[in-house]
Amino acid sequence: MSMSSNLTASWEAALQKLIEGNNRFTSGKPADKELGAGRREELLKGQNPFAVIVSCSDSRIPPELLFDQALGDIFVVRTAGNVVDTIAIGSVEYAVEHLHTPLVVVMGHENCGAVKAAVDGGEAEGSIGAIIDKIEPSLARAKAAGATGAQLYEAAADENIMATIRDLQKSPIIQRLLASGNLTLAGAKYHLGSGEVVFNISK
Repeated sequence: MSMSSNLTASWEAALQKLIEGNNRFTSGKPADKELGAGRREELLKGQNPFAVIVSCSDSRIPPELLFDQALGDIFVVRTAGNVVDTIAIGSVEYAVEHLHTPLVVVMGHENCGAVKAAVDGGEAEGSIGAIIDKIEPSLARAKAAGATGAQLYEAAADENIMATIRDLQKSPIIQRLLASGNLTLAGAKYHLGSGEVVFNISK
């Protein structure tokens, strides 16, 4: 990975690129992209992603497609349930510290299997339990806010997005960049049916 500088001047510009890309995705009119040898050769010199996307590993929500971006445009960290541990946080730190990426988006989605597993309870085999353990506090907050029944799944998913943002905010590197105004954090949720990504700016 290259230590090159980002070319997007602000988080607002980065966010606008994501919104415009998602609009192209939902309308079924993707932009033409250079994916051939020329672009690959260019990327040998380094990378300049304009945004970091922390998202769920669900096969239905590939960020590069949802935001209609090409090779080298976004730096993606994916885990089941869009939860973060020290390795995932370190990946984000690399992008914002060394690639100077100005925007980090934590993106959850409707009908998240990891959130559903936390809501439904039961035994989780292997390391899956560690994912459920990370989501359970978000489930508790959703219940405390009064969510019940079918609403509980999406309320817990929303709480889980914010929990991941709070986990990222604990990083000294991210704290410093937030304080200096060189970084913004945002939450987002992908709607499976419409294809729309709805943003919530945290800063």
